[in-house]
Amino acid sequence: MSGTGNGNDEASATTLARIQTDSVVATLKTLYPGLRFEIIAMSTTGDKILDTALSKIGEKSLFTKELEHALEKNEVDLVVHSLKDLPTVLPPGFTVGAICKRENPCDAVVFHPKFVGKTLATLPERSVVGTSSLRRAAQLQRKFPHLEFKSIRGNLNTRLRKLDEQQEFSAIILAVAGLQRMGWHNRVGQGALGVEVRAKDQDILDLVGVLHDPETLLRCIAERAFLKHLEGGCSVPVAVHTAMKDGQLYMTGGVWSLDGSDTMQETMQASIQVPAQHEDGPEDDPQLVGITARNIPRGPQLAAENLGISLANLLLNKGAKNILDVARQLNDAH
Repeated sequence: MSGTGNGNDEASATTLARIQTDSVVATLKTLYPGLRFEIIAMSTTGDKILDTALSKIGEKSLFTKELEHALEKNEVDLVVHSLKDLPTVLPPGFTVGAICKRENPCDAVVFHPKFVGKTLATLPERSVVGTSSLRRAAQLQRKFPHLEFKSIRGNLNTRLRKLDEQQEFSAIILAVAGLQRMGWHNRVGQGALGVEVRAKDQDILDLVGVLHDPETLLRCIAERAFLKHLEGGCSVPVAVHTAMKDGQLYMTGGVWSLDGSDTMQETMQASIQVPAQHEDGPEDDPQLVGITARNIPRGPQLAAENLGISLANLLLNKGAKNILDVARQLNDAH
């Protein structure tokens, strides 16, 4: 029997967290029909602090600390996260044992009912757009300077209710993957689910390792290496996007000032063949950016990590650190 945890308690649970956990457990049940899985809902710091922007809280483990505490005490054996909620450096003793196939990683604009049919470009001057992400706000501020951007927190149901029932927001920005998982296609990390486990629990690592989607794994290693090297987090506007095509991993990364007026973007690529899963993985401590994938060849994993680091270094050498330092200072000051 294995226990699985997801963020959010039963009283205020996001349906999305449960849907994501259910999807992982359903796959595991198919693979291991003799095992019984118990789902335990939990609440995290990030779920409880809803009146403060994520970038202002200053806690790197907002959506993970309580879940990792349960893992450490053997109250659960695995935890399902949106991968974007997991820091690029995990606490000692924990690892991401599986990265599931990524869904649509794009953002979606959801409009207030009175603005249905509009676009961000055609919204009235000084319309307020809600987002919990500095990265989204900076990118959109640069392209749509006539709009204002304000933090909006809460689960998907809460954010959509604030949009529909109040007059504060003309539109909000949400992840397409979340809307699709909820079945709200008509309203349309970022996209990938990670399963966190105890790093030394080989039985559980073997159990969840079959969930690894090799292409998504390599893309996420590259993306997390890029973010880690830039020290990107909730307090700075940093973005990265990857795509795999014909044996090439393409990666575009960028940094922005808080208001989007200053930006720097670059693209790199590397030859990386997506491997099939196999049984002869590395025998030493195989973690890369907090991810363990013993059933995936080491070479492509290292190549993906190197691509992320190389792109980060390219931006840093061109002055990205100055943009990020000013963004941090301004964010801390407000």
